[in-house]
Amino acid sequence: MLNDWLVKRSELSPDKTALIDVDSGKRVNYRELNQRTSAMAAYLKSFNLTRGDRVAILDFNSLFHIELLFALPRLGAVLLPLNYRLSSAELSGIIEDSSPKILFYGSEWAPTAESLNTNKTETILIPTEEAIKTAEKLDSDTFIDPVLDVDPENPWLLLYTGGTTGSPKGAMLSHRMVTWNALNTIISWGLNPDDVVVMAMPFFHTGGLNVFTLPLIKLGGTVVIMKNFDAEEYLELLQQEKGTIMFMVPTMYQLLAETKNFAAADFSAVRFCITGGSPCPENLYHLYWEKSLPFKQGYGLTEAGPNCFALADNLIKEKIGSVGKAVFYGRVKAVNEEGAAVLPGEIGELAIKGPHLFSGYWNNPQATKEIIKDGWLFTGDLVRHDKDGFFYIVDRKKDLFISGGENVYPFEVESALYKHPAVAEAAVVGMPHEKWGEVGRAYVVLNKGYKVEPEELIEHSQKHLARYKVPKEVFIEDILPKSPAGKIIKRLLPQ
Repeated sequence: MLNDWLVKRSELSPDKTALIDVDSGKRVNYRELNQRTSAMAAYLKSFNLTRGDRVAILDFNSLFHIELLFALPRLGAVLLPLNYRLSSAELSGIIEDSSPKILFYGSEWAPTAESLNTNKTETILIPTEEAIKTAEKLDSDTFIDPVLDVDPENPWLLLYTGGTTGSPKGAMLSHRMVTWNALNTIISWGLNPDDVVVMAMPFFHTGGLNVFTLPLIKLGGTVVIMKNFDAEEYLELLQQEKGTIMFMVPTMYQLLAETKNFAAADFSAVRFCITGGSPCPENLYHLYWEKSLPFKQGYGLTEAGPNCFALADNLIKEKIGSVGKAVFYGRVKAVNEEGAAVLPGEIGELAIKGPHLFSGYWNNPQATKEIIKDGWLFTGDLVRHDKDGFFYIVDRKKDLFISGGENVYPFEVESALYKHPAVAEAAVVGMPHEKWGEVGRAYVVLNKGYKVEPEELIEHSQKHLARYKVPKEVFIEDILPKSPAGKIIKRLLPQ
Protein backbone atom coordinates (compact mmCIF):
# COMPACT_ATOMS: atom_id res chain seq x y z
CA MET A 1 0.00 0.00 0.00
CA LEU A 2 1.09 3.59 -0.65
CA ASN A 3 0.57 6.59 1.61
CA ASP A 4 -0.85 10.06 1.06
CA TRP A 5 2.17 12.18 0.08
CA LEU A 6 0.90 15.44 1.54
CA VAL A 7 0.06 13.94 4.93
CA LYS A 8 3.66 12.72 5.26
CA ARG A 9 5.13 15.96 3.88
CA SER A 10 3.08 18.03 6.35
CA GLU A 11 4.60 15.90 9.11
CA LEU A 12 8.19 15.82 7.86
CA SER A 13 8.65 19.31 6.40
CA PRO A 14 5.60 21.41 7.37
CA ASP A 15 7.22 24.83 7.03
CA LYS A 16 9.06 24.19 3.76
CA THR A 17 7.71 26.14 0.79
CA ALA A 18 5.94 23.65 -1.45
CA LEU A 19 4.36 25.71 -4.21
CA ILE A 20 4.64 29.27 -5.49
CA ASP A 21 1.70 30.17 -7.74
CA VAL A 22 2.98 33.07 -9.82
CA ASP A 23 -0.39 34.15 -11.21
CA SER A 24 -2.21 34.34 -7.85
CA GLY A 25 0.84 35.31 -5.81
CA LYS A 26 0.15 32.50 -3.30
CA ARG A 27 3.12 30.85 -1.59
CA VAL A 28 2.14 27.77 0.42
CA ASN A 29 4.18 25.47 2.61
CA TYR A 30 3.51 21.74 2.97
CA ARG A 31 1.30 22.16 6.04
CA GLU A 32 -0.84 24.71 4.22
CA LEU A 33 -0.94 22.62 1.04
CA ASN A 34 -2.20 19.64 3.00
CA GLN A 35 -4.87 21.80 4.68
CA ARG A 36 -5.98 23.29 1.38
CA THR A 37 -6.14 19.79 -0.12
CA SER A 38 -8.28 18.60 2.81
CA ALA A 39 -10.64 21.51 2.22
CA MET A 40 -10.82 20.72 -1.49
CA ALA A 41 -11.54 17.06 -0.73
CA ALA A 42 -14.39 18.11 1.60
CA TYR A 43 -15.80 20.31 -1.17
CA LEU A 44 -15.56 17.50 -3.72
CA LYS A 45 -17.25 15.05 -1.35
CA SER A 46 -20.49 17.01 -1.75
CA PHE A 47 -20.69 15.71 -5.34
CA ASN A 48 -20.87 12.08 -4.16
CA LEU A 49 -17.82 11.02 -6.11
CA THR A 50 -17.15 7.30 -6.04
CA ARG A 51 -14.08 5.22 -6.76
CA GLY A 52 -12.94 5.58 -10.35
CA ASP A 53 -15.01 8.70 -11.16
CA ARG A 54 -13.22 11.10 -13.47
CA VAL A 55 -12.94 14.82 -12.72
CA ALA A 56 -11.71 17.02 -15.58
CA ILE A 57 -10.04 20.42 -15.55
CA LEU A 58 -9.72 22.84 -18.47
CA ASP A 59 -7.45 25.64 -17.35
CA PHE A 60 -3.96 27.09 -17.28
CA ASN A 61 -1.45 25.81 -14.70
CA SER A 62 -2.33 26.79 -11.15
CA LEU A 63 -2.23 25.83 -7.48
CA PHE A 64 -5.78 24.51 -7.97
CA HIS A 65 -4.45 21.75 -10.25
CA ILE A 66 -2.25 20.39 -7.48
CA GLU A 67 -4.93 20.66 -4.81
CA LEU A 68 -7.32 18.78 -7.08
CA LEU A 69 -4.68 16.18 -7.92
CA PHE A 70 -4.13 15.31 -4.24
CA ALA A 71 -7.73 15.76 -3.10
CA LEU A 72 -9.32 13.37 -5.58
CA PRO A 73 -7.50 10.20 -4.36
CA ARG A 74 -8.97 10.84 -0.90
CA LEU A 75 -12.30 10.06 -2.56
CA GLY A 76 -10.96 7.38 -4.90
CA ALA A 77 -11.48 9.62 -7.96
CA VAL A 78 -9.22 10.32 -10.94
CA LEU A 79 -7.94 13.62 -12.37
CA LEU A 80 -8.35 14.28 -16.10
CA PRO A 81 -6.40 17.40 -17.16
CA LEU A 82 -7.68 18.58 -20.56
CA ASN A 83 -5.51 20.05 -23.28
CA TYR A 84 -6.87 23.57 -23.75
CA ARG A 85 -5.09 23.84 -27.09
CA LEU A 86 -7.45 21.29 -28.65
CA SER A 87 -10.54 22.30 -30.60
CA SER A 88 -14.02 22.02 -29.10
CA ALA A 89 -14.68 19.02 -31.36
CA GLU A 90 -11.53 17.24 -30.12
CA LEU A 91 -12.33 18.03 -26.49
CA SER A 92 -15.91 16.81 -26.94
CA GLY A 93 -14.53 13.51 -28.19
CA ILE A 94 -12.42 13.14 -25.04
CA ILE A 95 -15.38 14.07 -22.83
CA GLU A 96 -17.56 11.50 -24.56
CA ASP A 97 -14.87 8.82 -24.20
CA SER A 98 -14.06 9.50 -20.54
CA SER A 99 -17.45 10.69 -19.17
CA PRO A 100 -16.13 12.89 -16.35
CA LYS A 101 -18.56 13.59 -13.53
CA ILE A 102 -17.31 17.18 -13.15
CA LEU A 103 -15.51 19.60 -15.48
CA PHE A 104 -13.80 22.54 -13.81
CA TYR A 105 -12.89 25.36 -16.18
CA GLY A 106 -10.98 28.63 -15.95
CA SER A 107 -12.57 31.93 -16.94
CA GLU A 108 -10.51 32.10 -20.14
CA TRP A 109 -11.96 28.77 -21.21
CA ALA A 110 -15.61 29.40 -20.33
CA PRO A 111 -16.81 29.67 -23.97
CA THR A 112 -14.97 26.45 -24.86
CA ALA A 113 -16.31 24.56 -21.84
CA GLU A 114 -19.86 25.70 -22.48
CA SER A 115 -19.62 24.63 -26.13
CA LEU A 116 -18.72 21.04 -25.26
CA ASN A 117 -21.24 18.26 -25.65
CA THR A 118 -21.53 17.48 -21.94
CA ASN A 119 -25.28 16.73 -21.90
CA LYS A 120 -24.66 13.23 -23.22
CA THR A 121 -22.28 12.46 -20.34
CA GLU A 122 -24.20 14.45 -17.73
CA THR A 123 -20.99 16.24 -16.80
CA ILE A 124 -21.36 19.09 -14.31
CA LEU A 125 -19.64 22.33 -15.40
CA ILE A 126 -18.10 24.42 -12.60
CA PRO A 127 -15.85 27.53 -12.84
CA THR A 128 -12.55 26.94 -11.03
CA GLU A 129 -12.90 30.26 -9.19
CA GLU A 130 -16.18 29.06 -7.67
CA ALA A 131 -14.60 25.81 -6.47
CA ILE A 132 -11.62 27.61 -4.93
CA LYS A 133 -13.75 30.18 -3.07
CA THR A 134 -16.15 27.54 -1.75
CA ALA A 135 -13.36 25.26 -0.52
CA GLU A 136 -11.53 28.12 1.18
CA LYS A 137 -14.66 28.99 3.20
CA LEU A 138 -15.17 25.49 4.58
CA ASP A 139 -14.68 24.93 8.30
CA SER A 140 -11.96 22.45 9.24
CA ASP A 141 -14.59 20.40 11.10
CA THR A 142 -15.99 19.39 7.71
CA PHE A 143 -12.66 18.09 6.39
CA ILE A 144 -12.55 14.40 5.58
CA ASP A 145 -9.82 12.14 6.83
CA PRO A 146 -7.19 11.36 4.18
CA VAL A 147 -6.85 7.84 2.86
CA LEU A 148 -3.60 6.87 4.54
CA ASP A 149 -3.32 3.60 2.63
CA VAL A 150 -3.75 3.97 -1.12
CA ASP A 151 -4.13 0.99 -3.46
CA PRO A 152 -1.09 1.26 -5.79
CA GLU A 153 -3.11 0.15 -8.81
CA ASN A 154 -5.85 2.76 -8.40
CA PRO A 155 -5.67 5.21 -11.31
CA TRP A 156 -4.51 8.68 -10.25
CA LEU A 157 -4.39 10.45 -13.61
CA LEU A 158 -6.02 9.99 -16.99
CA LEU A 159 -3.86 11.73 -19.61
CA TYR A 160 -4.96 11.74 -23.21
CA THR A 161 -2.08 11.28 -25.58
CA GLY A 162 -1.87 10.95 -29.33
CA GLY A 163 -0.30 14.20 -30.39
CA THR A 164 1.86 13.38 -33.40
CA THR A 165 0.26 10.04 -34.21
CA GLY A 166 -3.48 10.61 -34.50
CA SER A 167 -6.56 10.23 -32.30
CA PRO A 168 -5.92 10.74 -28.57
CA LYS A 169 -5.94 7.73 -26.26
CA GLY A 170 -6.48 7.98 -22.51
CA ALA A 171 -3.40 6.70 -20.70
CA MET A 172 -4.22 5.47 -17.18
CA LEU A 173 -1.50 6.45 -14.71
CA SER A 174 -1.77 4.58 -11.42
CA HIS A 175 -0.46 5.61 -7.99
CA ARG A 176 2.14 2.88 -8.44
CA MET A 177 3.37 4.35 -11.72
CA VAL A 178 3.52 7.97 -10.54
CA THR A 179 5.25 6.96 -7.30
CA TRP A 180 7.91 4.83 -8.98
CA ASN A 181 8.58 7.55 -11.56
CA ALA A 182 9.13 9.98 -8.69
CA LEU A 183 11.51 7.55 -6.96
CA ASN A 184 13.37 6.87 -10.20
CA THR A 185 13.77 10.59 -10.79
CA ILE A 186 14.90 11.39 -7.26
CA ILE A 187 17.48 8.59 -7.21
CA SER A 188 18.69 8.56 -10.80
CA TRP A 189 18.80 12.32 -11.34
CA GLY A 190 20.09 13.17 -7.87
CA LEU A 191 17.28 15.48 -6.73
CA ASN A 192 17.33 16.92 -3.21
CA PRO A 193 14.87 18.81 -0.96
CA ASP A 194 16.60 22.12 -1.68
CA ASP A 195 15.81 21.89 -5.39
CA VAL A 196 13.58 24.53 -6.93
CA VAL A 197 12.02 24.25 -10.38
CA VAL A 198 10.19 26.90 -12.40
CA MET A 199 7.51 24.82 -14.12
CA ALA A 200 6.15 26.23 -17.37
CA MET A 201 5.21 22.96 -19.07
CA PRO A 202 1.40 22.52 -19.12
CA PHE A 203 -0.11 20.28 -16.46
CA PHE A 204 -2.24 18.50 -19.07
CA HIS A 205 1.05 17.01 -20.29
CA THR A 206 3.04 14.37 -18.43
CA GLY A 207 6.10 16.62 -18.69
CA GLY A 208 4.35 19.29 -16.64
CA LEU A 209 3.37 16.96 -13.81
CA ASN A 210 5.77 14.03 -13.81
CA VAL A 211 9.19 15.25 -14.89
CA PHE A 212 9.81 17.46 -11.85
CA THR A 213 6.58 18.68 -10.20
CA LEU A 214 5.47 15.46 -8.50
CA PRO A 215 8.97 14.10 -7.78
CA LEU A 216 9.80 17.36 -5.99
CA ILE A 217 6.56 17.33 -4.00
CA LYS A 218 7.31 13.77 -2.86
CA LEU A 219 10.84 14.82 -1.91
CA GLY A 220 9.87 18.11 -0.23
CA GLY A 221 11.27 20.52 -2.81
CA THR A 222 9.73 23.68 -4.24
CA VAL A 223 7.74 24.12 -7.45
CA VAL A 224 7.20 27.57 -8.98
CA ILE A 225 4.04 27.34 -11.10
CA MET A 226 3.84 29.51 -14.20
CA LYS A 227 0.37 30.00 -15.67
CA ASN A 228 1.87 29.41 -19.09
CA PHE A 229 5.26 29.90 -20.71
CA ASP A 230 6.72 33.32 -21.41
CA ALA A 231 10.48 33.32 -22.01
CA GLU A 232 11.19 36.72 -20.44
CA GLU A 233 9.11 35.95 -17.36
CA TYR A 234 10.67 32.49 -17.02
CA LEU A 235 14.17 33.96 -17.02
CA GLU A 236 13.18 36.51 -14.39
CA LEU A 237 11.56 33.88 -12.16
CA LEU A 238 14.50 31.50 -12.51
CA GLN A 239 16.81 34.16 -11.07
CA GLN A 240 14.35 35.56 -8.52
CA GLU A 241 13.46 32.16 -7.02
CA LYS A 242 16.96 30.72 -7.49
CA GLY A 243 15.84 27.78 -9.62
CA THR A 244 18.22 24.84 -9.38
CA ILE A 245 16.91 22.50 -12.10
CA MET A 246 15.32 23.20 -15.46
CA PHE A 247 13.09 21.22 -17.82
CA MET A 248 11.63 22.45 -21.11
CA VAL A 249 11.22 21.27 -24.68
CA PRO A 250 13.92 22.41 -27.17
CA THR A 251 11.71 25.15 -28.65
CA MET A 252 11.30 26.74 -25.21
CA TYR A 253 15.06 26.63 -24.55
CA GLN A 254 15.59 28.30 -27.92
CA LEU A 255 13.11 31.08 -27.09
CA LEU A 256 14.82 31.55 -23.73
CA ALA A 257 18.20 31.93 -25.44
CA GLU A 258 16.74 34.60 -27.73
CA THR A 259 15.60 36.85 -24.86
CA LYS A 260 17.44 40.16 -24.51
CA ASN A 261 18.61 39.35 -20.97
CA PHE A 262 19.87 35.82 -21.61
CA ALA A 263 23.53 36.76 -22.06
CA ALA A 264 23.66 38.63 -18.75
CA ALA A 265 21.39 36.29 -16.79
CA ASP A 266 22.59 34.69 -13.57
CA PHE A 267 22.36 30.91 -13.83
CA SER A 268 24.68 30.25 -10.89
CA ALA A 269 22.01 28.41 -8.86
CA VAL A 270 21.14 26.00 -11.71
CA ARG A 271 22.57 22.50 -11.22
CA PHE A 272 21.47 21.04 -14.56
CA CYS A 273 19.11 21.53 -17.49
CA ILE A 274 17.27 18.69 -19.19
CA THR A 275 15.24 18.77 -22.38
CA GLY A 276 12.84 16.31 -23.93
CA GLY A 277 9.65 15.99 -25.94
CA SER A 278 11.48 16.13 -29.26
CA PRO A 279 15.04 15.69 -30.60
CA CYS A 280 17.40 18.50 -29.58
CA PRO A 281 19.55 20.30 -32.21
CA GLU A 282 23.25 20.11 -31.36
CA ASN A 283 23.70 23.89 -31.49
CA LEU A 284 21.31 24.22 -28.54
CA TYR A 285 23.62 22.13 -26.36
CA HIS A 286 26.48 24.53 -27.04
CA LEU A 287 24.36 27.62 -26.28
CA TYR A 288 23.87 26.40 -22.72
CA TRP A 289 27.28 24.81 -22.30
CA GLU A 290 28.72 28.27 -23.00
CA LYS A 291 26.85 29.40 -19.87
CA SER A 292 28.62 26.60 -17.94
CA LEU A 293 25.32 24.75 -17.57
CA PRO A 294 25.09 20.94 -17.70
CA PHE A 295 22.55 20.64 -20.54
CA LYS A 296 21.38 17.19 -21.61
CA GLN A 297 18.72 15.26 -23.48
CA GLY A 298 16.10 13.20 -21.69
CA TYR A 299 13.63 10.68 -22.99
CA GLY A 300 10.22 9.51 -21.93
CA LEU A 301 6.61 9.08 -22.92
CA THR A 302 3.26 9.34 -21.18
CA GLU A 303 2.97 5.55 -21.03
CA ALA A 304 6.33 5.05 -19.30
CA GLY A 305 7.78 7.22 -16.60
CA PRO A 306 8.13 9.66 -18.32
CA ASN A 307 11.66 9.71 -16.90
CA CYS A 308 13.23 6.56 -18.34
CA PHE A 309 16.97 7.32 -18.66
CA ALA A 310 19.70 9.11 -16.73
CA LEU A 311 23.04 10.56 -17.84
CA ALA A 312 25.71 11.79 -15.42
CA ASP A 313 26.74 15.42 -15.86
CA ASN A 314 30.40 14.54 -16.37
CA LEU A 315 29.51 12.41 -19.42
CA ILE A 316 27.33 14.94 -21.26
CA LYS A 317 30.01 16.12 -23.70
CA GLU A 318 31.64 12.71 -24.12
CA LYS A 319 28.27 11.14 -24.93
CA ILE A 320 26.66 14.10 -26.68
CA GLY A 321 23.13 13.29 -27.80
CA SER A 322 22.84 10.25 -25.53
CA VAL A 323 19.91 9.94 -23.14
CA GLY A 324 22.09 7.72 -20.94
CA LYS A 325 21.22 4.43 -19.29
CA ALA A 326 17.99 3.13 -17.77
CA VAL A 327 16.85 4.71 -14.50
CA PHE A 328 17.47 2.83 -11.25
CA TYR A 329 14.18 0.88 -11.20
CA GLY A 330 13.84 0.31 -14.93
CA ARG A 331 15.02 -1.91 -17.76
CA VAL A 332 15.43 -1.09 -21.44
CA LYS A 333 16.42 -2.98 -24.57
CA ALA A 334 16.60 -2.43 -28.31
CA VAL A 335 15.10 -5.21 -30.42
CA ASN A 336 14.77 -6.06 -34.11
CA GLU A 337 11.58 -7.04 -35.95
CA GLU A 338 11.87 -10.58 -34.58
CA GLY A 339 12.14 -9.33 -31.00
CA ALA A 340 15.83 -10.23 -30.59
CA ALA A 341 18.20 -7.77 -28.92
CA VAL A 342 20.38 -5.85 -31.38
CA LEU A 343 24.15 -5.47 -31.08
CA PRO A 344 25.90 -2.20 -30.12
CA GLY A 345 25.71 0.25 -33.00
CA GLU A 346 22.70 -1.46 -34.58
CA ILE A 347 19.28 0.17 -34.66
CA GLY A 348 16.28 -1.40 -32.97
CA GLU A 349 12.96 -0.52 -31.37
CA LEU A 350 13.13 0.64 -27.76
CA ALA A 351 11.26 -1.51 -25.24
CA ILE A 352 10.91 -0.55 -21.55
CA LYS A 353 10.03 -2.58 -18.47
CA GLY A 354 9.56 -1.61 -14.83
CA PRO A 355 7.11 -0.42 -12.19
CA HIS A 356 6.90 2.99 -13.90
CA LEU A 357 4.72 1.72 -16.79
CA PHE A 358 1.11 2.82 -17.22
CA SER A 359 -1.88 0.52 -16.65
CA GLY A 360 -3.20 0.70 -20.21
CA TYR A 361 -5.47 2.85 -22.36
CA TRP A 362 -8.91 3.81 -21.11
CA ASN A 363 -11.66 1.89 -22.95
CA ASN A 364 -9.10 0.60 -25.47
CA PRO A 365 -7.80 -2.90 -24.63
CA GLN A 366 -6.70 -3.50 -28.22
CA ALA A 367 -4.36 -0.49 -28.22
CA THR A 368 -3.04 -1.61 -24.82
CA LYS A 369 -2.36 -5.11 -26.15
CA GLU A 370 -0.47 -3.67 -29.12
CA ILE A 371 1.93 -1.63 -27.00
CA ILE A 372 2.52 -3.96 -24.00
CA LYS A 373 3.84 -7.46 -24.68
CA ASP A 374 5.12 -9.85 -22.01
CA GLY A 375 5.42 -6.96 -19.58
CA TRP A 376 7.50 -4.85 -21.98
CA LEU A 377 6.24 -1.57 -23.41
CA PHE A 378 7.18 -1.21 -27.08
CA THR A 379 7.63 2.50 -27.67
CA GLY A 380 7.74 2.75 -31.45
CA ASP A 381 10.99 4.71 -31.10
CA LEU A 382 14.16 3.56 -32.80
CA VAL A 383 17.37 3.62 -30.79
CA ARG A 384 20.95 2.40 -30.79
CA HIS A 385 23.33 1.85 -27.92
CA ASP A 386 27.11 2.03 -27.87
CA LYS A 387 29.56 -0.52 -26.49
CA ASP A 388 29.36 1.16 -23.09
CA GLY A 389 25.59 0.69 -22.92
CA PHE A 390 24.57 4.32 -23.48
CA PHE A 391 21.41 4.79 -25.53
CA TYR A 392 20.75 7.25 -28.36
CA ILE A 393 17.34 8.04 -29.84
CA VAL A 394 17.44 7.60 -33.62
CA ASP A 395 13.88 8.32 -34.78
CA ARG A 396 10.24 7.29 -34.65
CA LYS A 397 9.76 3.87 -36.24
CA LYS A 398 6.90 5.17 -38.36
CA ASP A 399 9.01 8.07 -39.71
CA LEU A 400 11.67 5.84 -41.28
CA PHE A 401 11.46 5.67 -45.09
CA ILE A 402 13.32 3.59 -47.68
CA SER A 403 15.08 5.25 -50.61
CA GLY A 404 16.64 3.03 -53.23
CA GLY A 405 16.55 0.10 -50.82
CA GLU A 406 18.35 2.02 -48.05
CA ASN A 407 16.85 3.01 -44.70
CA VAL A 408 16.72 6.76 -44.15
CA TYR A 409 16.19 8.12 -40.63
CA PRO A 410 14.73 11.64 -40.85
CA PHE A 411 16.33 12.69 -37.56
CA GLU A 412 19.78 12.12 -39.05
CA VAL A 413 18.88 14.34 -42.02
CA GLU A 414 17.36 16.96 -39.72
CA SER A 415 20.53 16.95 -37.60
CA ALA A 416 22.58 17.70 -40.72
CA LEU A 417 20.29 20.59 -41.63
CA TYR A 418 20.61 22.01 -38.11
CA LYS A 419 24.35 22.38 -38.68
CA HIS A 420 23.56 25.25 -41.07
CA PRO A 421 23.48 28.54 -39.10
CA ALA A 422 20.29 29.68 -40.86
CA VAL A 423 18.19 26.69 -39.74
CA ALA A 424 16.03 27.14 -36.65
CA GLU A 425 13.70 24.16 -37.17
CA ALA A 426 13.68 21.24 -39.59
CA ALA A 427 11.36 18.35 -40.35
CA VAL A 428 12.03 15.66 -42.95
CA VAL A 429 9.51 13.19 -44.37
CA GLY A 430 9.61 10.52 -47.04
CA MET A 431 7.67 11.18 -50.24
CA PRO A 432 6.78 8.73 -53.04
CA HIS A 433 9.23 8.69 -55.96
CA GLU A 434 8.92 6.81 -59.26
CA LYS A 435 12.57 5.74 -59.40
CA TRP A 436 13.75 5.47 -55.80
CA GLY A 437 10.50 4.42 -54.10
CA GLU A 438 10.76 7.28 -51.60
CA VAL A 439 12.92 10.39 -51.29
CA GLY A 440 13.30 12.97 -48.57
CA ARG A 441 11.46 16.27 -48.42
CA ALA A 442 12.56 18.86 -45.85
CA TYR A 443 10.52 21.64 -44.28
CA VAL A 444 12.65 24.35 -42.68
CA VAL A 445 12.08 27.45 -40.55
CA LEU A 446 14.94 29.98 -40.65
CA ASN A 447 16.54 31.85 -37.78
CA LYS A 448 15.75 35.54 -37.57
CA GLY A 449 17.81 37.66 -39.94
CA TYR A 450 18.76 34.80 -42.26
CA LYS A 451 17.77 34.28 -45.87
CA VAL A 452 18.86 31.24 -47.84
CA GLU A 453 17.60 29.45 -50.91
CA PRO A 454 16.56 25.79 -50.79
CA GLU A 455 19.41 24.87 -53.12
CA GLU A 456 21.96 26.09 -50.58
CA LEU A 457 20.50 23.82 -47.91
CA ILE A 458 20.57 20.85 -50.27
CA GLU A 459 24.24 21.55 -51.04
CA HIS A 460 24.94 21.89 -47.32
CA SER A 461 23.31 18.47 -46.70
CA GLN A 462 25.51 16.88 -49.36
CA LYS A 463 28.56 17.74 -47.25
CA HIS A 464 27.24 15.81 -44.26
CA LEU A 465 25.16 12.94 -45.66
CA ALA A 466 25.34 10.00 -48.03
CA ARG A 467 23.74 10.83 -51.37
CA TYR A 468 20.59 8.76 -50.80
CA LYS A 469 19.91 10.61 -47.53
CA VAL A 470 20.08 14.12 -48.99
CA PRO A 471 16.59 15.66 -49.27
CA LYS A 472 15.53 16.14 -52.88
CA GLU A 473 13.28 19.08 -51.97
CA VAL A 474 13.49 21.80 -49.33
CA PHE A 475 10.58 24.10 -48.47
CA ILE A 476 11.11 27.25 -46.41
CA GLU A 477 8.19 27.74 -44.00
CA ASP A 478 7.20 30.45 -41.51
CA ILE A 479 6.13 27.90 -38.88
CA LEU A 480 5.87 24.14 -38.48
CA PRO A 481 2.80 22.49 -36.89
CA LYS A 482 3.47 21.38 -33.32
CA SER A 483 1.81 19.41 -30.56
CA PRO A 484 1.38 20.96 -27.08
CA ALA A 485 4.57 19.14 -26.09
CA GLY A 486 6.51 21.04 -28.74
CA LYS A 487 6.84 18.07 -31.10
CA ILE A 488 6.55 18.77 -34.83
CA ILE A 489 3.45 17.03 -36.19
CA LYS A 490 4.68 15.69 -39.50
CA ARG A 491 1.29 14.47 -40.68
CA LEU A 492 0.14 18.11 -40.70
CA LEU A 493 2.98 19.36 -42.88
CA PRO A 494 1.84 20.74 -46.26
CA GLN A 495 1.87 18.07 -48.99
